Amino acid sequence: MDRLQLFPITITIENDTLSIAGHDLKSLAKDHGTPLYLYDRATMDDAATGYRSALASHYPAPASVTYAGKAFLCTAVAQWTQFHNLFVDCTGEGEIAIAMAGGVTREQILVHGVNKSAADLNSALQNAGTIVVDNLSELSRIAQTFTHHAPRTTSLWLRLLPGVAVETHHAHTQTGQHDSKFGMTREEIMEAAAFCKNHDLPLNGIHFHQGSNFRDATPLKAAIELGLDLAKEIGFEGEWHFSPGGGWGVAYHEDELPQPDTNEYVRVIAANVIEGCKRRGLTLPHLHLEPGRSLVARAGVAVYKVGAVKRRGDKVWILTDGGMTDNPRHAMYGARYSCLTVSGPGRERSEKVSIAGPYCESGDVVIEDLSMPKIEEGELIAIPASGAYHLSMSSNYNGSRKPIVVWLENGKAKVIVQRETIDDLLKRDRRL
Repeated sequence: MDRLQLFPITITIENDTLSIAGHDLKSLAKDHGTPLYLYDRATMDDAATGYRSALASHYPAPASVTYAGKAFLCTAVAQWTQFHNLFVDCTGEGEIAIAMAGGVTREQILVHGVNKSAADLNSALQNAGTIVVDNLSELSRIAQTFTHHAPRTTSLWLRLLPGVAVETHHAHTQTGQHDSKFGMTREEIMEAAAFCKNHDLPLNGIHFHQGSNFRDATPLKAAIELGLDLAKEIGFEGEWHFSPGGGWGVAYHEDELPQPDTNEYVRVIAANVIEGCKRRGLTLPHLHLEPGRSLVARAGVAVYKVGAVKRRGDKVWILTDGGMTDNPRHAMYGARYSCLTVSGPGRERSEKVSIAGPYCESGDVVIEDLSMPKIEEGELIAIPASGAYHLSMSSNYNGSRKPIVVWLENGKAKVIVQRETIDDLLKRDRRL
């Protein structure tokens, strides 16, 4: 069944019911309710091991993999990153605090952000090993903080705007084009490097990012060349750091199979960095990859319960208890998904359906025009590739409460994020 390839690597069908890591989803939904998010550790372990193995095969100098906190971060996931010695990319003091609560070491915390607040910078300087500087104004504020009270144990990388985007399905997932809000131009990078030298700031790296969920690594080559040119001009010597970002894709729909080749992605980056450094007489940098969603998206599955079915001529609406508040990606930029019924997943797909949530919003749609069997009210459906950019972008629209998250590992099922309650909503409010 083609759609099974979108699910975690431990997916099976037992007694005509979907099962992950030895747990049938019907039982998990009964125990924990819906909407329900499941994360399969084996799939995350496999992804992390695949990246580290590819780096070991293709890159002869130190190399690291960074987990994107913005994809999905909670204390348990932060703990998991340390089993694989991953760096954790944090945006702001909130994610820094979660990473620290999960035991991520100072050296492994890397801080991003296009407009870091004073609180963000203070937290980064006190608790992170690396800050990726997005703009000259930020660099000036960092210099002032260093001067007054911050320990000089945080390294700085400069974020380059390469002017080259990768091909993604929507403009909102591109970050490297000329008019992007991210990073600095070549001229600004050189001005920033001179500023760091004049103010004795610990500059030792270059970073760029071109987009998210792409499948063709070719556009990375031109950006790598530009980044290495700047490294040569800045004069990096000895140990220095180079990060060509990440954003490697995953398959969300059967039309996107097979899964993108991680090894080929790493090979292209490594080969171009090695050759580019050789031509410029640069020592090989400590190479950092930011795989983003490809570490975690496939590991996650969203389980919803069908509450109502509406048939309007050729239009069939499957209305569930989950939707845009736990997964806004379709509403935001038209992300495509697939789906299987939890029971009888092999049934004949006899009609096209659109799957929507319970919220008072026409954009509350998760899937449109997908071939499915005839679905009845009360059934459970499972949406694969739900591990990244769902819960991290979730909201309390219409007073919804964020769903429970269950970690599946070696026959064990453990709650790692509690379902929000009405009390959780009310405790933040104050009366007039």
